[in-house]
Amino acid sequence: MVVTATRAPAAPGRAMKVLLFTGLGALFFSYYWDDNFDPASLQGARVLLTGASAGVGEELAYHYARLGSHLVLTAHTEALLQKVVGNCRKLGAPKVFYIAADMASPEVPERVVQFALDKLGGLDYLVLNHLGATPAGSRSRSVQATRWLMQVNFLSYVQLTSLALPSLTDSKGSLVVVSSLLGQVPTSFSRPYSAAKFALDGFFGSLRRELDVQDVNVAITMCVLGLRDRASPAEGVRGVTRAKAAPGPKAALAVIRGGATRAPGVFYPWRFHLLCLLRGWLPHPRAWFVRQELNVTAAAAA
Repeated sequence: MVVTATRAPAAPGRAMKVLLFTGLGALFFSYYWDDNFDPASLQGARVLLTGASAGVGEELAYHYARLGSHLVLTAHTEALLQKVVGNCRKLGAPKVFYIAADMASPEVPERVVQFALDKLGGLDYLVLNHLGATPAGSRSRSVQATRWLMQVNFLSYVQLTSLALPSLTDSKGSLVVVSSLLGQVPTSFSRPYSAAKFALDGFFGSLRRELDVQDVNVAITMCVLGLRDRASPAEGVRGVTRAKAAPGPKAALAVIRGGATRAPGVFYPWRFHLLCLLRGWLPHPRAWFVRQELNVTAAAAA
């Protein structure tokens, strides 16, 4: 009698895993590379960009300038803005204007939007990127610091959006909101900053649905980025978290591509999308897992 060995059929669980990872791979490939980005679509676009004096905001300004967009730039420090404006002109931006503004003042957003409308005659893009660090002398965990951060990092975004929305509606334009992983996944020792970023996600997620229901053709692109290259409110956790800063030029280009293609979301680095998905599967990570991303000694001293 001849006995022939037969291979046991693959376990259904293994086959499902292969299909799952293959599907995820295809999803991420199509999401990040097959985006039909046309650089020419930004030539002549009218862009109001906040937080434009440093870091990702500065790189955003330079990318838009190279692509031939008309710009109104705003940030807190006038001297830094003037330098960025000069560089944008050298890079080929046909029109560049700036207005120094402190978003901690509730009356400032109206002045900024009106300035942009006067200079550009309307808006095709509102790119919200500004950040507020905790005021000097304030404890990062104090109620006063939280209130200040909410004004700069959330309420001013709401004000700017409300004021610019009529013009964006007329132009069928886009809202591009630069947020953070801390607005998607709770992280230790970043309560006020994370609260503001979670508020952004809720506000703009709800606004997107309202615009859809009302058949208003204004796109909203939420951009989830890591730590910035330069000083920011996340600087308060830079000595606490072991995460590395995202390269400014590459992160800025990802934001611009997402806004130009009217994508609902941008994640840079792309693995942040996985972290956001994992949050649904692991909503309450164990303390030992959290410590892998933290310098607990530095956190305790914060």
